[in-house]
Amino acid sequence: MKKFVAAVLGLMLLVAGCSSQEQASAGASAPIRIFAAASLQGSFDELAKSFTAAHPEYSVAPIVYDGSQALATQIVEGADVDVIAFADQSSLTPVTDAGVTDAGTVFATNTMQIAVAPGNPKHVTSLADLTKPGVTTVLCAPEVPCGKASRKLLAAAHVDVSPVSEETNVTSVVNRVEAGEADAGLVYKTDVAASNGKLIGITPADVQVAVNRYPIAVSKKAPSPAAAAAFTAYVLSPAGQKILAKYGFGAP
Repeated sequence: MKKFVAAVLGLMLLVAGCSSQEQASAGASAPIRIFAAASLQGSFDELAKSFTAAHPEYSVAPIVYDGSQALATQIVEGADVDVIAFADQSSLTPVTDAGVTDAGTVFATNTMQIAVAPGNPKHVTSLADLTKPGVTTVLCAPEVPCGKASRKLLAAAHVDVSPVSEETNVTSVVNRVEAGEADAGLVYKTDVAASNGKLIGITPADVQVAVNRYPIAVSKKAPSPAAAAAFTAYVLSPAGQKILAKYGFGAP
């Protein structure tokens, strides 16, 4: 009888323990799912780490980075996402039109530079130099934010460049120039800063005609809305803005 009672008590304790674990799991917030523009990778990786250190009750899933246009397509087609951070406001329009988010809040700004190899072997000093014989240039595709900004700069300078390729995100432009597959590329100044000396940047004249304003928004269908709101607030906070400034982003 004593063995039977002990067994029953043990079973009751086990069931109670499992029940407590299930309740804790049910009450825990799911990892925050973030879709962010490729140019945000370094800064948002650090933001996620800093945020979870400050708010251990939350966690962040591996962040999905790509061109804003590609991310917008995935979101409109139904991808699960909590927080959306794009490289310009117009790229968020398809998402807002689909009723997924509101217009969001601008949290950072960025401008363009001409990225070249260390030493600047082709002596590129201006946008006009990209048209010189023997100078190969790679640009972002015109539908993505870095491509829109590049073409706005070139149009303002009355420069017509025939790129050797048009990439779907700015990271691909960076990679092509770093690999020596092109002599120059138009990228964000933050990308040059993040290259750890693999690139140098030349700031074009009248660069302020093409300032990108980065919006952040919480999905109306967010699986973890409270956690998403907390992360967004952190990005906009002095602590978050300090991290973004460290990576070369301008204030909103």
